[in-house]
Amino acid sequence: MRCARSTWSTCTLYGHWLCYRLEFCDYMIILGLVFIFQFVISCSCLAINRSKQTDVINASWWVMSNKTRDELERSFDCCGLFNLTTLYQQDYAFCTAICKIRRPTCQMCGEKFLKHSDEALKILGGVGLFFSFTEILGVWLAMRFRNQKDPRANPSAFL
Repeated sequence: MRCARSTWSTCTLYGHWLCYRLEFCDYMIILGLVFIFQFVISCSCLAINRSKQTDVINASWWVMSNKTRDELERSFDCCGLFNLTTLYQQDYAFCTAICKIRRPTCQMCGEKFLKHSDEALKILGGVGLFFSFTEILGVWLAMRFRNQKDPRANPSAFL
């Protein structure tokens, strides 16, 4: 995304220096579309509630392989996903996390995943909103300065 934005910025500067208004118009349209897309994604990151996060985590937990589950349990130092399922006891029995050795009970991985995903979604949503509004500023500046005359141009060239 950053590479595409810098590419369009470079094209815009090049078009501005050569007084090509078509590239400027393309830049405004594409930047406006990027704003809409980024704004919607940022708002959805901020608006997702805890139950939807739980549904996504639960669905992805049962899709992943046992090896991936073991790696997650070891890296997050937890066992099982949520205690809401009948398979929780089976997950807990095959858990290889260090916490199981140190204590008789380990924290559930679902709670840790929810905490991390909630923080990540808030950060992503906030940063996305910030940059989406800077893109709107870019569209406004492009519209504001698109009809300016080139000060180096000869004013009597069109007479």
